[in-house]
Amino acid sequence: MTKKIYSVDGMKCVHCKANVENAIKSINGVNDAVADIEAKNVTVDFDQALVCDNGIKSAVENSGRYELKV
Repeated sequence: MTKKIYSVDGMKCVHCKANVENAIKSINGVNDAVADIEAKNVTVDFDQALVCDNGIKSAVENSGRYELKV
């Protein structure tokens, strides 16, 4: 498993936090995702053989008005 922290713009409330976390957790190969509204980031624990940075970016950006920086 790999653990990475990504910057996320656009998270403003607990609903945004949940949207980002759920979008990432829905990806096959992701073990966990924890977003931090104040730090404007998300920590993702995933299997690098199954998940790539662009897959995480797409999931987040398709879940709302968020921008994930890879």
